[in-house]
Amino acid sequence: MEFIKELWSFLRERKKLWLAPIIIVMIILGGLLILAQGSVVAPFIYTIF
Repeated sequence: MEFIKELWSFLRERKKLWLAPIIIVMIILGGLLILAQGSVVAPFIYTIF
């Protein structure tokens, strides 16, 4: 949780808040791929990309 606080303060301090949506989308896609590797839904998720 400390990493997220530091990242947010860095983005706010350096006026780089436009990077926040990009980081969030990358985290969501990464989590989706990790969760889908061992599931039955994996072939359907891979066809999206």
